[in-house]
Amino acid sequence: MSDSEYALLARLEAKDGKESEVQEFLESALPMAEDEPDTTTWFALRMGESTFGIFDTFPDEDGRQAHLDGEIAAALMERADDLLAEEPQIEEVDVLAAKHA
Repeated sequence: MSDSEYALLARLEAKDGKESEVQEFLESALPMAEDEPDTTTWFALRMGESTFGIFDTFPDEDGRQAHLDGEIAAALMERADDLLAEEPQIEEVDVLAAKHA
């Protein structure tokens, strides 16, 4: 499991009427995630009508920090005031067990 022990769990609450734009932003971020060499897995999630999330994993703390300093985070923060009802909730989490296909 050494390539996915470190993770981030982000929760995003869309402003009323901005749900489709948040969804489009997340879908458009996939190529950026694919270009990050230390991002092992990356998931964009819809958890409710206006609640979205991102879950991603990394082999080490350096990979996790590189992602936090990367293009997706910068693009999200650039659009946060327009799209989000509140500041993104981003948690650093540790993966205890995982199954990869």
